[in-house]
Amino acid sequence: MDLSWSEADAAFRDEVRQFMAEKMTPEISRAGRLMTSVYSDHEASLAWQAILHERGWAAPAWPLEYGGCDWSLTQHYIFSRESQLAGAPSLSPMGIRMVAHAIVKFGTPEQKEFFLPRILTAEVFFCQGYSEPESGSDLASLSMAATDDGDHLVCTGSKIWTTHATEANWMFALVRTSRTGKKQHGITFVLVDMTTPGIQVRPLVMTSGEEVQSQVFFDAVRIPKANILGNIDEGWTVAKYLLEFERGGGATAPALQVMAEDIAQVAARQPGPGGGVLIDDPAFARKLADARIRTEVLEILEYRVLAALAGGGNPGAASSMLKVISTELSQTLTELALEAAGPRGRVYQPHATCPGGPIADFEPPADGYVSGEPWQAVAPLRYFNDRAGSIYAGSNEIQRNILAKAELGL
Repeated sequence: MDLSWSEADAAFRDEVRQFMAEKMTPEISRAGRLMTSVYSDHEASLAWQAILHERGWAAPAWPLEYGGCDWSLTQHYIFSRESQLAGAPSLSPMGIRMVAHAIVKFGTPEQKEFFLPRILTAEVFFCQGYSEPESGSDLASLSMAATDDGDHLVCTGSKIWTTHATEANWMFALVRTSRTGKKQHGITFVLVDMTTPGIQVRPLVMTSGEEVQSQVFFDAVRIPKANILGNIDEGWTVAKYLLEFERGGGATAPALQVMAEDIAQVAARQPGPGGGVLIDDPAFARKLADARIRTEVLEILEYRVLAALAGGGNPGAASSMLKVISTELSQTLTELALEAAGPRGRVYQPHATCPGGPIADFEPPADGYVSGEPWQAVAPLRYFNDRAGSIYAGSNEIQRNILAKAELGL
């Protein structure tokens, strides 16, 4: 496999780098640099999306006729890679990277005409209604009831771990419309206007203190059947298609490589256990070296998936492998960052960061004092948030089951 970029790809990479350097304001750059999870500050994310949309780059993976880019797979990878290397804040994936693809494939002409342009401008901002208090990794066991009432479905129940529910004005959700046959049957995929009467959003406080996720309660909420995506009782097909976009695509290795390099640099000036600097401690250096090697392995795997797609193939179970490796590697690096932060990494000071949601019950010091450097304030919040990485988008145990069945025949 040739890992070098072609002349045209190198030119595209330089174009993307120049765009990032010119358009990323100090405020947007700070929001990307001081992210405490995979979600960036909401206002900064919207501002960056507006800049990308003006250039036509907000949703490059969409079909060209709906606002996507006529890029090769390599160019898509380069754009993702350069965005992470530049420290750009992430865009919320629920609309652009997830439900939009399902709308393109399963939506009616009216649904496409209404939702797709508004997702690009963030006039429509989605959250995801999948998990329930008794239904997580076993998503097909969901039970939120949706009864048929003429032109509407009447929904009662709740969804949990709903990211950005407090900011979203629309939700895509799975509801139970039938209980006959196997549990995957009888699930329907719906698009829900969050202003509909009967919806109540209660923010959840994460271990980091952030309110990024919520529990959403539905009390006889009337959803027009015109908002069903696909067919009644066949929402599992839509959900499986959408999950392919949640678990794969893009480049994750570059951001982890940047994180590892940052840890190496700070460890070169942080005190170590033997009186020298931390990077000279054999135990720490060994863990960091192992993590850096794994980021290189991850990058090669991403290139292999890219090559398979470019050749017209399907990555198949490789998306599960990438999900497992990337999330567990990120957890390892956040542990090392917290270790490098030392005692100041144990100080709770979210005011020095750019969290992905409001901070509950925290009053910052009047003078804005920060103990240590901003990265030391980010370290504990990122550590706590990354604990969820091996759970969301299908737990890593589930991904390993997929690999065992698909690759080993177990």
